[in-house]
Amino acid sequence: MKLEVEVVSKEIIHPSSPTPDRLRSYQLSFLDQVMPPVYNPWVMFYPEKCDTEANKIKTSDQLKQSISKALTYFYPLAGRMSSNDMSVDCTDEGIPFLEALIKCQLSDAIRNPVPSELNKLLPFSLYKDHEELLMGIQLNIFECGGIGVGVCISHKIGDALSFFAFINLWAAIARGEKKLVAPQFGSASLFPPRDLSGFNPSIPKPKEKLVDKRFVFSGSKIEEIKGKYTSLENQRHPTRVEALSTFIWSRFAAVIEVRSRPDTFCSIVHSVNLRTKMEPPLPDYYIGNICSTAITIFPSIDGKGENFHNLINKMRDAIKELDKEFVKKLQDGYNRTEHILGEIIAGKGEIVHLSFTSLCRLPIYETDFGWGKPIWVSSAARDLMNLVALMDTADGKGIEAWVCLKVEDMAKFESDEEILASIAPN
Repeated sequence: MKLEVEVVSKEIIHPSSPTPDRLRSYQLSFLDQVMPPVYNPWVMFYPEKCDTEANKIKTSDQLKQSISKALTYFYPLAGRMSSNDMSVDCTDEGIPFLEALIKCQLSDAIRNPVPSELNKLLPFSLYKDHEELLMGIQLNIFECGGIGVGVCISHKIGDALSFFAFINLWAAIARGEKKLVAPQFGSASLFPPRDLSGFNPSIPKPKEKLVDKRFVFSGSKIEEIKGKYTSLENQRHPTRVEALSTFIWSRFAAVIEVRSRPDTFCSIVHSVNLRTKMEPPLPDYYIGNICSTAITIFPSIDGKGENFHNLINKMRDAIKELDKEFVKKLQDGYNRTEHILGEIIAGKGEIVHLSFTSLCRLPIYETDFGWGKPIWVSSAARDLMNLVALMDTADGKGIEAWVCLKVEDMAKFESDEEILASIAPN
């Protein structure tokens, strides 16, 4: 449904104590440098918290005070991106905090959600000319008293684990926890910044019109899909993410008729956390873009499921390549993406890609500000072509796939018989 949103207040929240002079400049790492200046969107929904004016004021104050304290730990978020995009000026300028009234019931808003409408619950556009801002928060209050806490954090400052490190610390402060897990900074010492003169990480606005849709796969359906891609050739059964990635790719390949384009190469891209690949391994609360991409490239094949058993092994091999030796090469200046694309597809015509980012098994339903855990957590419309974001359903058994495709591709994808047979009703 369409959401009618009225922003009723906006203010800037500053850290509760000033950032020390020695921390006034935060250096970006090479992996931060190459990230596009986009925001990771997140909305957490809680029922009937603000059913009276007094509760609205109490909830708002609780969030603002805890944000202020959390920003003393995550001091770069309260700063501004420097003009050269090499560092953050940690000047405690603060983050925008908006309050908005949503003119519908919470249950109506989340019953059949439209990704582009959920963007209205965020503090600003994901691709607007405010790239110097590193975070924003919007408190959305529904007519029933339910709330949605919308958060945007810049991808320039960190990956998904960095995002959750902040969210979890903020929530712990809000509910009065005394033992806090402080973040660790210093990714520029691990992946030293480089001179990227002439390189622009911004994502150009696509010429084609894009649309985002959400597809829900129940736990039982995912088990069926896993069984479909289990064969004697596989050394082990596919994981939920491996199987669903393969299934979504197979249907995407079918609807765009890849098999009719024999000179086309296909690419599946997965984001991979590098913290566990470091020597010694880094904790989840180490902040920065400590991640890279596993790229599986293969010749054009059709969309029939039996041809995709071996694809899972190829994906596993691509992810295995991101080991400790790979991390050392990356630290020394190796650009794997350029190497692979240059070596394999030079002169081979077009490449069709589908990029996956998985938030599965991350603590997305653990964010308790003192009111209990969220009843639903959502992403939003990211408007990045051929992107699939995977996240757990509220029961922890299924997976939500947030898919962005060209309008004409989405029309075929969402009406594909195998997709329709596999998705759950909202």
